[in-house]
Amino acid sequence: MIKSKARVNLLTEAQPKETHMPHPRTALPLSLTPSRQSMPFTPWLTGLSMALLATASGQGLAQAWPEKTVTIVVPTAAGGANDAMARIIGQGLSTRLGKAVIVENKAGANGAIASEFVARAAPDGYTIMFGYIATHGINPALQKLKYDPVTDFEPIGMVAASPTVLVVNNAVAAKNVKELVQVIKAKPGTFNYASAGNGTAPHIAGELFKLSAGVDVLSVPYKGSAPAVVDTIAGNTQLMFPSLFTAYPHVKEGRLRALGIAGEKRSVLLPDVPTLAEQGVPNVNMSQWYAMFAPAKTPKAVIDRLNREMNSVLADKAVQKKIQDQGAEVETGTPEHLKTLVQKEAARWKSVIAAAKIKAE
Repeated sequence: MIKSKARVNLLTEAQPKETHMPHPRTALPLSLTPSRQSMPFTPWLTGLSMALLATASGQGLAQAWPEKTVTIVVPTAAGGANDAMARIIGQGLSTRLGKAVIVENKAGANGAIASEFVARAAPDGYTIMFGYIATHGINPALQKLKYDPVTDFEPIGMVAASPTVLVVNNAVAAKNVKELVQVIKAKPGTFNYASAGNGTAPHIAGELFKLSAGVDVLSVPYKGSAPAVVDTIAGNTQLMFPSLFTAYPHVKEGRLRALGIAGEKRSVLLPDVPTLAEQGVPNVNMSQWYAMFAPAKTPKAVIDRLNREMNSVLADKAVQKKIQDQGAEVETGTPEHLKTLVQKEAARWKSVIAAAKIKAE
């Protein structure tokens, strides 16, 4: 009580006398003057202060980031569609961020090696992943992995989408899907199809084709789409189901022949190529999507900055043309949109793979 009275006396003496110019606002009575006794602890105020502090801290982090090189990890071999698209985006991000952005290829295990590496990386925005339908959709539904496509990653945003196309080596004596089915059935066990690895979209599309067409074709997995395409062109494998992004340059140059689109509609880039369903082989619907991810717990401010800068890169007409010329369509969106897509894809492919009884090996 003595300390309280002393404080009151000090405050009273500190008040201006009436002979001075009065303050335009009405002075608070002494009993309402803030003090530790008259201002009890308020949890909501403390929470608000912490929230404001966190927001300010996050904004500061986003402004400071990046301070060093950013690495985009690609789960497939160099030279394939994923690698090409990642490098296009990396170049644009480097310009906008003012720091080097490099691409590191970690092919193998159907993308699991790269996915596990990024999932365990420091959540600071300096290691991000160019994921796609295999790493965050099909493969997790196909087998038990050491990463979870939803909980181990922070979605950054969509990049593009591309239909899957059935292509054959030029030596194959078939001009359409109906003729291909007839040729395969006439020589069972002699045809091979290449894939970018077990659990990838080309693998699943090939298995769905076998089931729907009732043909016997051996799967030959590769470490990425690039070597798979090379062997199909060379004739070591006879057919493949790559994304149009991967196949289009080779189809355009006559190195591969496109027989059918594994999707709901024809491609604007190959309008004369019918869908598989149009040619009597239904239920092979495989649209491939590509997106960027960061490790779980990467600060939201950094995720938002990456999303904003990446969307700006993808809005550039020159970038869009580079991607479209290769057979894909740019698709952008929010991190929340990508998170919803991954959740839906995981459920969808789990159901498809179980119904078709497809195995990883």
